[in-house]
Amino acid sequence: MEKRGAPPAAPPRGPVLHIVVVGFHHKKGCQVEFSYPPLIPGEGHDSHNLPEEWKYLPFLALPDGAHNYQEDTVFFHLPPRCGDRTTVYGVSCYRQIEAKALKVRQADITRETVQKSVCVLSQLPLYGLLQAKLQLITHAYFEEKDFSQISILKELYDHMNSSLGGTLLEGSQVYLGLSPRDLVLHFRHKVLILFKLILLEKKVLFYISPVNRLVGALMTVLSLFPGMIEHGLTDSSHYRPRKSVSEDAGLQETTPWLDNSTSVSAGGISNTNLGTGKGGKKMAGNHSVEGQKANIPFCQSEKTYNGAQSSNGTVQHLEVPSRTSPESSESDWETLDPSILEESSMKGECEKAALEQVENRPSECPSSESLPITVQPQANTGHMVLVPGLISGLEEDQYGMPLAIFTKGYLCLPYMALQQHHLLSDVTVRGFVAGATNILFRQQKHLSDAIVEIEDAHVQIHDPELRKILNPTTADLRFADYLVKHVTENRDDVFLDGTGWEGGDEWIRAQFSAYLHALLASVLQPDNEKTLSDFGTAFVAAWKNTHNYRVWNSNKHPALAEVHSSHPFQGQYSVSDVKLRLSHSVQNSERGKKIGNVMVSTSRNVVQTGKAVGQSVGGAFTSAKSAMSSWFSTFTQSSQSLGD
Repeated sequence: MEKRGAPPAAPPRGPVLHIVVVGFHHKKGCQVEFSYPPLIPGEGHDSHNLPEEWKYLPFLALPDGAHNYQEDTVFFHLPPRCGDRTTVYGVSCYRQIEAKALKVRQADITRETVQKSVCVLSQLPLYGLLQAKLQLITHAYFEEKDFSQISILKELYDHMNSSLGGTLLEGSQVYLGLSPRDLVLHFRHKVLILFKLILLEKKVLFYISPVNRLVGALMTVLSLFPGMIEHGLTDSSHYRPRKSVSEDAGLQETTPWLDNSTSVSAGGISNTNLGTGKGGKKMAGNHSVEGQKANIPFCQSEKTYNGAQSSNGTVQHLEVPSRTSPESSESDWETLDPSILEESSMKGECEKAALEQVENRPSECPSSESLPITVQPQANTGHMVLVPGLISGLEEDQYGMPLAIFTKGYLCLPYMALQQHHLLSDVTVRGFVAGATNILFRQQKHLSDAIVEIEDAHVQIHDPELRKILNPTTADLRFADYLVKHVTENRDDVFLDGTGWEGGDEWIRAQFSAYLHALLASVLQPDNEKTLSDFGTAFVAAWKNTHNYRVWNSNKHPALAEVHSSHPFQGQYSVSDVKLRLSHSVQNSERGKKIGNVMVSTSRNVVQTGKAVGQSVGGAFTSAKSAMSSWFSTFTQSSQSLGD
């Protein structure tokens, strides 16, 4: 069979970019051991080097705490590489095997177990389909018991590129492995709260271990948004990897997206074409897409990143430090120094932010590759011209779906490695929906708006005002109850469970699609205060301040004229609504939970007491009955003897 070291392959011919094997080295930590085609053109398949944009790939493919499980599956997102516009979707299958079982054991294998992941980097978000194919190949690869045999991986690359295509995004296969039915059964009425949290573009952190349960739940929630999985995540991972600890000391002397001796002309900045600022925001001078000033303040606009004067239009040269060493402290995934997770000092931050606001993409990346923009400077004037309608850059349907939620610095990271922890507090990240298995993420509550503990189906919202905004209305409770009732019907019948339309996965997605369409149609109506109150007046007001609403509202969507502009479950208040509200309060408030626990405990005690009393009373009754029978028998015998 084919061994390592073959010449570089031709450019990718389909949606799959690379097949990668990541292993854990006892000295270097997680590292890429094989890639086909090579991750860096011109290098060998066994090169450990990584593109700067993908420096976190080993830690995503081989997740934190993986040694606690025999196998696991990870969905993750990588930022686009230079010249690309879209997110790279990764699926990784992890396994571990005892070292003594290997037929060929390399010299650097010193531990009792060998841990490796086989992952696919794709341009299409076919998570479940890729997982199904990859699990089979990973199993076969490990069964070889010789990891130098790579022909099966190259065959996988060719097979996937010949069998996968963009047409799969239009079918049900895009949702393979994502079950809204299981989500509703687990979270019940709280599913709608999760849905609204993401609509508000809040910082939402999902938490559970192992990773396959984490990414499955997170991506299933996103599948409730029409078109989100298919076309809504292309801009969901535009972030910049953090420099290593050894390079942090030189941050005030460099910027990570500029090549060595890149010229920066301050005088020409105001007249340059629009570039991409940090987090994917389109910048023109000091203005963002909506024509507003950026959130990052210019502390001293006259000074350059290095402190030299720039108002006179002179040119400064900025030196970029060397690449991260593969043996740096970020490589050791099990003995990670906690100091890595601490934010660097604020010294020079304002000056750094000032340059990054006007910074374009890397010089080797043509500006024509940037995402669609809505504000353009006039030639040689710098004046802003607003183009009618904000452009999301997403492929939308007639209703404006998917909403532009995961754009302009709002990230979707199904799994976050510990090395990405700094993204939670990055000023260029305006929000995120992220998944984590490390308890450190859950402990730092100040970095998120809500923590979703999947194991307990608990949604912890820190801000009391946000809790009020997300408090479900009566109509919302009816909607959620309608879902739960239909999903739980026929669950006892093993043959009918999940096979029907009502209560099935597609049906649930259709209900959320109808809910969202009704909300959008209601917003467009004049004098709609009463209608919008069914969705939550405070919620709608907060949603209107989000980026996704502004983009959607700036364009026309005639198809919504055919949608009934009211809540699907509007109606008069009734006794059943009182029961719903009471049930929801008991299940979701801390006081309600305590009352519920007390009621359960009391009920249990009453039942036990009743049984004891019943046994006592029953015993006394039995004794009395026995005595009566004995007396009656004696009396009968006496009567008979007297008669004789």
